[in-house]
Amino acid sequence: MKELPTESPEYRKARAELLEAEIALKEQRERVAEMRRKLPRDTPLATDYALEEGPRDLAAGDEPVARRSVSELLDPSGKPLVLMHFMFGGKQESFCPMCTMWADGYDGVVPHLEQHVDFGVVVAGELSAMRAHARARGWKNLRVFSSSGSSFKRDFGMEDEEGGQMPGVSVFVRGDDGSARHFYTGGALMAPGHFRGMDLLSPVWNFLDLTPEGRGEWFPALAY
Repeated sequence: MKELPTESPEYRKARAELLEAEIALKEQRERVAEMRRKLPRDTPLATDYALEEGPRDLAAGDEPVARRSVSELLDPSGKPLVLMHFMFGGKQESFCPMCTMWADGYDGVVPHLEQHVDFGVVVAGELSAMRAHARARGWKNLRVFSSSGSSFKRDFGMEDEEGGQMPGVSVFVRGDDGSARHFYTGGALMAPGHFRGMDLLSPVWNFLDLTPEGRGEWFPALAY
């Protein structure tokens, strides 16, 4: 670590200790990622959920709407399908500001992600309403799906019995027989008392954590 011309001995010592912790955290993240990659993928989905999707060009209107199963959405090339659970629909009558902030960032990196995965956001609510929200945000690359009429959200723990929505991510892969297989689902709520389970999927929190004040209790808004 390069010594900075303005740092005091106290700062230098504290920064060296912090660097050791940062390196340990990086190595732990890599171990966790390796464990995740080794998850079994040998059981087909019990339900081949059908999702609604409009035209890929969000500016092209909302018709026609195609209703395709997860297995049909999986690319024959073997690309995984990564779906972000966006909080809209059911008991969530308005668009989640937090999910919107995250999706604002996803829209910019989709062309990079699509070199390796198929990527989209899925809501429980009305597809046309979500597509209108996408246009209002200026999204151009994101695929937008609706799971309306299916138990998709609830089965993966992203909707409670009252229709309350939770944020999360689910990954699906194609089996050798062409069937859809669930590979991974994670959410902001990892276990009782353990939140922030998805923070690494949005750079905003990581930037704020670099500052003296940290993230505090700040919550994003749809407009500022």
